[in-house]
Amino acid sequence: MTSLPHRILQALDRFNAAHPWDHNAHYHRWILRQLPRRFGSALDVGSGTGDLARLLATRADEVRGVDSDPAITAQARALTPGPTAASFAVADALTDLPAGPHDVITCVAALHHLPFSEALDTFRRHLAPGGTLVVVGLYRPRTATDHLLGAAAVLPNAALGWLKNRGRAAATPTSMTARTRPADMPFADIAEAARTVLPGARLRRRLFWRYTLTWRHP
Repeated sequence: MTSLPHRILQALDRFNAAHPWDHNAHYHRWILRQLPRRFGSALDVGSGTGDLARLLATRADEVRGVDSDPAITAQARALTPGPTAASFAVADALTDLPAGPHDVITCVAALHHLPFSEALDTFRRHLAPGGTLVVVGLYRPRTATDHLLGAAAVLPNAALGWLKNRGRAAATPTSMTARTRPADMPFADIAEAARTVLPGARLRRRLFWRYTLTWRHP
């Protein structure tokens, strides 16, 4: 017989599937609050359908969005009205980034697809002195704190799904059609590796199974 907790989890899964919402986009406005009111060049790594890059374009002279997926990059171009400061290209995040240096680099839900320390070192080298790096990433839950924070997000996740979809069943947002994979690094390992590459980096666990990293280039 299926246990009551298991049935509850199944019901939550069905509810969330019927009322999807973009956990990454939830942090876009938070990202903007970490940045200057105006800046020159911005680079969004793993730009997906371009939602964040288009937001950055409201403050930047130029925004370059790069993603390794040609299909999702084509969607980003199609969704971006012209003229705009945002442009998109298919590129490898380790070898083909626009040279810069960039005043702002962002990376949302993409860093766990890459060799972690190598990617951060690449971002550091492409960031202008005084520039800002902002990462929203995924981590593998391991500690009691991780699991408690994940449990605390379950009901707010369902509530936000209901509110954002106005109580109606909805299709998956276009921004959630990019390729995904689970994170394999726990938060403690992420923090240790990040502070080795980026001394002074600030990291914090967040709701909805995310963490944030901010760093300002000396």
